[in-house]
Amino acid sequence: MKNVVVVFLMLVVVSCQQEKIGFVDNVKLMEQYQEKIDVEAGFKVKADALTKKRDSISQAFQMEAQAFQVKAQKLSQAKAQEEYGAMQQKGQMIGQQLQQEDQQLQLLGQTEMDSIISKVKKEVKAYGKANGYSYILGGGDGGSVLYGSDANDLTAEIVKLLNDKYKK
Repeated sequence: MKNVVVVFLMLVVVSCQQEKIGFVDNVKLMEQYQEKIDVEAGFKVKADALTKKRDSISQAFQMEAQAFQVKAQKLSQAKAQEEYGAMQQKGQMIGQQLQQEDQQLQLLGQTEMDSIISKVKKEVKAYGKANGYSYILGGGDGGSVLYGSDANDLTAEIVKLLNDKYKK
């Protein structure tokens, strides 16, 4: 009988233990994470520089095309066709080069963002382990938390942790 009471008490204690669960608003976390903000700012500078380069090259090519149109009126039809073909080819090459640079910039930006997301996931996992959480769920747009009490919202704590580590 004594063993039955001990087993019963152990079962009660085990069943009363609750999982420690928290959640993070993914959108707020990423909006407030300084490293992500800095990476986006750097990416914007690079994108703006590429846009200026594209505009400059396009403007120069348009001027060259206009000059060619004036010149073409003085050429024979065969010669004008030949030079027109060369201009078209040059325009295509310029377009391909600019498109390739744009794709490289996009790939670089995606790689940097993937790295940041991996870092955030690693830090959330480490925070969860260090603070005894069984689960830390992701909320916000596209997240799995439809409701959570403010007491379980870890967003501000994790943003502070990430930003403090980033400053170092």
